[in-house]
Amino acid sequence: MVKEKAKTNLMFVTVTGVGTALYVVACLCLQVPVFENYYLCLGYVVMAVYLYSFGVVSGTIVGTLGCFLYCLLISGLRGMPGWVLGNLFIGIALRLTFKIVRKIKNKPLQYIINAVAAVLYSAIAMLVIKSYTEVLLYSQPFWLRAGKNFYAFAADAFILAISLPICMNLDGLIKKMFPGLNRKSEGIKK
Repeated sequence: MVKEKAKTNLMFVTVTGVGTALYVVACLCLQVPVFENYYLCLGYVVMAVYLYSFGVVSGTIVGTLGCFLYCLLISGLRGMPGWVLGNLFIGIALRLTFKIVRKIKNKPLQYIINAVAAVLYSAIAMLVIKSYTEVLLYSQPFWLRAGKNFYAFAADAFILAISLPICMNLDGLIKKMFPGLNRKSEGIKK
């Protein structure tokens, strides 16, 4: 029993570490420019898959730590606290939504609800959390920060919304590959 738990914990740490690395690599290697100096952050696809299939802890660590490492590599601490806090919020809120919406048997309805939630949570994360963090750090007016962060909101909301079908389709495969990790700790029996 103890050996099995240790094996599961080691697998959890390994899978989460690999996800964090995938987040950083996706952000660094697959940059799709959209606005000014903003790119579609394809690391959000990795975060969404982990949130959907492995749960709130793994998915939020992947999104938050992955964002921290990516920001540290490309720009140091500039802008990073707002991104990290925003990803922390998105991770927790989106996983709670996934958990509730998963009970609905209609897949298109699941997608619509999850997509609306992803857009709403991205708005809160980027326009409110990230903007207020930058107001505190840089002493700039909120309207200026929120205006600049609108681009981040649009790009993040878009990539999260389009990643949802990937999450939903990969979930069965992930469940077969990692039977001991999938949502067991969250009480989901599916």
